[in-house]
Amino acid sequence: MRGDWRALAALLALVATGCAGDGGKAKPATQANGPATAAAARADAPGAQGDSTTDASASGERPVILFLGTSLTAGLGLDPDSAYPARIQRKADSAGMRFEVVNAGVSGETSAGLLRRLEWVLRRPAAVIVVETGANDGLRGQPVSSTKATIGKILDRIHAEQPNAKVLLVQMEAPTNLGERYTRAFHDMYPALVREHGVTLLPFLLERVAGIPSLNQADGIHPNNQGEAMVAENVWRGMEGELRLSGGQEVGNAPVGP
Repeated sequence: MRGDWRALAALLALVATGCAGDGGKAKPATQANGPATAAAARADAPGAQGDSTTDASASGERPVILFLGTSLTAGLGLDPDSAYPARIQRKADSAGMRFEVVNAGVSGETSAGLLRRLEWVLRRPAAVIVVETGANDGLRGQPVSSTKATIGKILDRIHAEQPNAKVLLVQMEAPTNLGERYTRAFHDMYPALVREHGVTLLPFLLERVAGIPSLNQADGIHPNNQGEAMVAENVWRGMEGELRLSGGQEVGNAPVGP
């Protein structure tokens, strides 16, 4: 479901927020506590290369789930433990799947900004890579063809540098004030990228959250804690089955937590 993004507020919020990501120099945000911080530190270490499954098995480390994205992934306005990647960590733990989550979201980043920082962020192998990008391109009204080409380059680069990783692309939507033709083309871009690049499509990140004031912060687009819990459910619903096929060893059948 695509909600009303309250487009003007959204445009001001995402474009003005943390645009360091467009410069290609910003390092990814990581969780303040827990295994994600350690994983990010190891990713920055020289020589962190190789097959993700083999390296993890040899060292006893858990396979990594790497989240690449904008402020929606970074968790702008929320405590780090409340951002949806941290919630996915808890869901995986509760489901008995042995993964480490690394949150590499950067606020204000366009797809071009993500492409520029890929070399840095892909230093440590990952078992699963979740790509959430394009929202800021849409908010700026950038041509869909240009955004599609850039995201295609991102997916190709990931495949080339981490051929063993399972790649999941998050469906995003453009604000409705850009017109039906643009929003339809933007929506259709993601399934087309999935077909062309052999990745898996996850549901719209803000499904059942976008445009609902009670689920968003004052800017009208970044989810609050209640909304972020629903975002995590959207992502988990799409990726749980993939995680069970991507190296997460089940150690129990505990209920999935928030």
